[in-house]
Amino acid sequence: MTAALPQAHVGVIGGSGFYELAGFTDRQEVVVETPFGSPSDALTVGQLGGMGVAFLPRHGRGHSIMPSELPVRANIHALKQLGVQWVISVGAVGSMREEIRPLDLVVPDQLFDRTKSRPSTFFGNGLVVHVGFAEPFCPLLSQALLAAAREVGGRVHAGGTYVCIEGPQFSTKAESRIYRQWGVDVIGMTAIPEAKLAREAELCYATLALSTDYDVWHESEEPVTVEMVVANLLKNVETSKQVVRRTVDALPIERSCLCPTALRDAIITQPGNIPAETRQRLNLLVGKYLP
Repeated sequence: MTAALPQAHVGVIGGSGFYELAGFTDRQEVVVETPFGSPSDALTVGQLGGMGVAFLPRHGRGHSIMPSELPVRANIHALKQLGVQWVISVGAVGSMREEIRPLDLVVPDQLFDRTKSRPSTFFGNGLVVHVGFAEPFCPLLSQALLAAAREVGGRVHAGGTYVCIEGPQFSTKAESRIYRQWGVDVIGMTAIPEAKLAREAELCYATLALSTDYDVWHESEEPVTVEMVVANLLKNVETSKQVVRRTVDALPIERSCLCPTALRDAIITQPGNIPAETRQRLNLLVGKYLP
């Protein structure tokens, strides 16, 4: 018999430089297998301020997985298997606005998808689902992140559009200038497909974006480099951990947003037409809606 997995209420996905979350009690490492393979790494599950929390380093400890290779479906499904309802994503971004300075924090409210080759849905293979994504981030979780960032004294920007590029290369100057003309505020490589898959899994998802540079558009600043990103991340990582801990403390047990019912009216395929194998594979996501 397979041992029961420990349960958590909040999931934290740590990006570049954010490879562990301190302060856990009753800490244990958990290896989770999913219908979509293995997550980026083992998850650390424990209590943080009395709340069950699961932590996952997005790129693996040692940062061995590049953005295009991330097993995002496995990552999100693993959090769902652990009972997670709220997902806090932390990641580095470049600033596309003069007023968003390096070391600033941003809680974006919109996404623009410029990725090219990433699986971005759990569905298919005989099951068609069209989930609403007009508001890609959970407003309740975003507000909690903003409040926590302000409490710790961070310079934080509310809202803004995050453009997610494929990478792993940084942008050309032409791309960077066009993104600015489009009204983009920050640029990164990891929010997609995380946000899409979290919505399909009916999880509340929001991003704490850590500004590390001015990408390549700024005429008086040096173009972004890995050294620049890492140096500024290390300066910001403790602040981001404080924001995460305060956010976890503030989250309610019950969710009053629309995220928990995202699939209720999104399943198009008639139940009798869904192949048994697909139905079994996706039971954790859609089972409650199928007779």
